This record gives sequence, C-alpha cells and structure tokens, in this order.
Amino acid sequence: MKNYYRVMLGKQSAHAAECFSGNYIGADLGIAEDLTGQLPDEWRAFNKVFIPKYLALLPGKSKIAAGLACGMLWTVAKGINKGDIVLCPDGTGTYHVGEVIGDYFYAPGLDLPHRRTVRWLDLVIDRAAMSEGLRNSTGSIGTVSSVTGHRDEIERFLVAQAAPRLISTDETVDDPVAFAMEKHLEDFLVQNWEQTELGKSFEIFQEDGERVGQQYPTDTGPIDILAISKDKKQLLVVELKKGRASDVVVGQTLRYMGFVAQELAEPEQETRGVIIALDDDQRIRRALAVAPNIDFYRYQVSFKLLKG
Repeated sequence: MKNYYRVMLGKQSAHAAECFSGNYIGADLGIAEDLTGQLPDEWRAFNKVFIPKYLALLPGKSKIAAGLACGMLWTVAKGINKGDIVLCPDGTGTYHVGEVIGDYFYAPGLDLPHRRTVRWLDLVIDRAAMSEGLRNSTGSIGTVSSVTGHRDEIERFLVAQAAPRLISTDETVDDPVAFAMEKHLEDFLVQNWEQTELGKSFEIFQEDGERVGQQYPTDTGPIDILAISKDKKQLLVVELKKGRASDVVVGQTLRYMGFVAQELAEPEQETRGVIIALDDDQRIRRALAVAPNIDFYRYQVSFKLLKG
C-alpha cells in the first residue's frame, strides 16, 4: 500500500532548492556514516545499534531525542518505500510533491548525506489549500512525519478526484463522531497545554526548544502526546480515546508505556499513562482499577454564539 510523508529538507527547508533540482530527499541527524547494509527491515533493530552511536557523538542528548532522531533517519533511509509520496515544504508556504523511486544512497561530505532519489511531480500544494487536519500533520516537528491518514485528500490534489474522508474507517473505532472531534482536540490540547491540569506538572517533550512529543513514534504506532515531568523524574504517555473501544485504548496505552519504559526511560525515571475521553467510561475505569499507573481524565467542550 502506498504511504505518504512530509519530509523537511533541512532546518526551515534550508536545502529544499538543491533537493528539488537534484531530484532527491535527504537527512543528516548527526550520523555521519554510510548506512548501506545497516538498514534492517524493522526500525527498532536499527535504533538498538545506532542510539548508542548517536549518544556517543552527542552526549548532551537524551535517550528520547536519540530514539526520535534514529527513528527518523531509518524512516528516510529505509521506511519510505519506492512508490511512496513525499510532500516537502519549500519555505514559502507551499509543498512540492514527489514519488520516491530509488533506494538509499550515501553522499559523504554533502548536506543531507543520507539520500533517496525522487521524481518530483508537476504539482505544488499551497498550504492554505489544505484542510486543517492536513496542515496540522504537515506542520509536525521533526524531519519526517507520516501523513498517510490524509491519503484521500492528498490523492485529490494528485488526481483531482476522491474527496477527503471525514470519518475514520478504522475497525477499532466504535464512535466515528468522537474520533473526528478528538483529532482536533489533540492539537487544541497541545496548543493549550500550560492551561491544563497536566500542564501544572508535565511538559510536552522538547528537543532543541521545539516540541517533538506530539505523535511520538513507537514500534506499535505513534503516542498521541509524550510528556516529561518538570522534575524530569517521570515520563507520561497521554492517549485520547478517539472513539476507540475501551479495551483497545487501554491495551494500546499499556503497550506505549512498555515501549517508553524499555526504550526511552532512564533508570531513575518512572513511566505513567493518562487516557482522556469525552465520557465517564465505566469499562475504562474497570480496566484501570488494576492499572494504578494510568490515570483517567474527562474533557468538556463548550462554545457560545456572539451576535454581530
């Protein structure tokens, strides 16, 4: 199945022009060695080898930052398949669209040395023409982010057909209306984090002053929000229910917490979880009665009409 990615071509698209003219995408991320023959099919195996190398090169970085950087490097070098579509901003509010047509190659001594050959299409998408959801996804922090969830909208730009789907068809979603609403809630929660109850004790994880904790990648899917306590002693996995069945969201939260505890947490750090839902879900509360390291929060939505 074809997948879709937003790929940054250097910080603030600094190398976009060279990539467009040279027909490639690329990444740096601090690993200055040829990865040919070192790209396993599973990114977790890649991270196991390269996180220690990354931390040795950049000892001031955290394991979370190292995991994110190495995961993104693997995605650019291996995870993106030939035939996948990339959207790359040029720094002016527009995105160039290309099809990845080549395997990984290394360009030592050059900017963005870890490269893939791309056939750029005769299509530029104005950010203003995107839906709010696609704008939020393409605006994610980091070198690469998946925008496959907006497949239909991107295909509409590509072939001028197939209107975007507003309701999820994920079989684990048992309340499509809640799913649609909570996709927006996640962005609202991130933007207003400091005003929430969680914001009193936790910060969304940052790297180099930029929030990278939203949709943090793991080997079982992205964490909605990864936060760290202000005293650095706890890592927090925050999951929105998003209309999913109760047993699904509890199980997914526990899997994410297991990943964080095993792969990201320092020896002295505790891993906790939070599930946020619209309703006081009795099934979740029953499940969490035996999972004391996961808290449950309800949210309220209110609005008013202003005349004039």
